[in-house]
Amino acid sequence: MSEIVSAQRFLLLLGGNEAETGRLMDAALERLCKAGLRVLLSSSDYESEAWGFTAERPFLNRVVEIETVLAAEDLLTLVLEVESALGRRRQAGGGYASRGIDIDLLWSGTRVIQTERLTLPHPRLHLRRFTLLPLCEHWSHCQHPILHRSMGQLLESCVDQGAVRRLP
Repeated sequence: MSEIVSAQRFLLLLGGNEAETGRLMDAALERLCKAGLRVLLSSSDYESEAWGFTAERPFLNRVVEIETVLAAEDLLTLVLEVESALGRRRQAGGGYASRGIDIDLLWSGTRVIQTERLTLPHPRLHLRRFTLLPLCEHWSHCQHPILHRSMGQLLESCVDQGAVRRLP
């Protein structure tokens, strides 16, 4: 049986680049809330070009802060179940591809987690402008527990210059 822990906060990145991504992000949050998570704060939606591959459609992304009593590994399991229920099919062998919904666990305060299934903070968080811009909307002051720099500082030094724009 999985360990139950006191309520803790996580930042999640929701996104995708298929026609119904906005609806799928809302549906994912609804399912997560029905499973007992509480959304505390959300960024605006941001549009960006694909990262790591070429895609026909731009990506839509949103960062949300959630609170849960689930342990990190159990939260990951829940997130993967929600993605699957909403039609996410992962490519055999991994790699980047277009998708309707993707949910990444980004960060959990000062906690560093390294397991076979999960690494927190997300190992590419500091490399991706499409992640850092929505993060900096509300969480620019938060310190990366490994790099010891704020999200705002990470955005300033990010070498990724891909186009990212906040949607109205």
